[in-house]
Amino acid sequence: MGRRGLGFAAALLGALSVSVAAQAASLERFQVYVRTTQAARADFEQQVFDRSGKRVQESKGSFTFLRPGRFRWTYAKPWPQVIVGDGERVWIHDLDLNQVTVRKLTRAIGSTPAALLAGASDIEKAFELSDAGAKDGLEWLDAKPREREAGFERVRIGLGVAGVEAMELVDHFGQTTQLRFTRIERNPKLDGSEFRFTPPPGADVLGEK
Repeated sequence: MGRRGLGFAAALLGALSVSVAAQAASLERFQVYVRTTQAARADFEQQVFDRSGKRVQESKGSFTFLRPGRFRWTYAKPWPQVIVGDGERVWIHDLDLNQVTVRKLTRAIGSTPAALLAGASDIEKAFELSDAGAKDGLEWLDAKPREREAGFERVRIGLGVAGVEAMELVDHFGQTTQLRFTRIERNPKLDGSEFRFTPPPGADVLGEK
């Protein structure tokens, strides 16, 4: 999947808690989550599997989001990387290379789950949502991007009694990224400073400014 593939995992900002009835359908649970969760933070563990099911990558980190459109996704291991959405743009900073890639948030909505889940009410415009049944104690929701140029074929969101507890991403190369979320905190008080990003001195900045 590589370092650029880590950006998908920005897929992952969806991992936040919302209490809903256990018997509710996944689509209904997700709609409640969007309505009631204005901010959240959590830790995550990520694993990437190739087409044959062999694990090829592991990483850990944390994320925070504040609607609409602001989020911070941080990889601590194995490669330090920070993904920040400031409400207008999405910044991806590779610390080892001191390289920054930037995209307008409106263009990232259809291809970056992090931007999608931190957004407001445009989710169903960018993704086709459908119930995917129950598995491993969770109710699953399929989210298929409507944009053909999205970096993945689908996202699957696992909802449990604590809210969104897991996510899976399947890319066009058959690789699957699995995320599990812990220490979920819903609607914490945030001052917004962590969602501002300034490229560090000497960094190569690529993309749309």
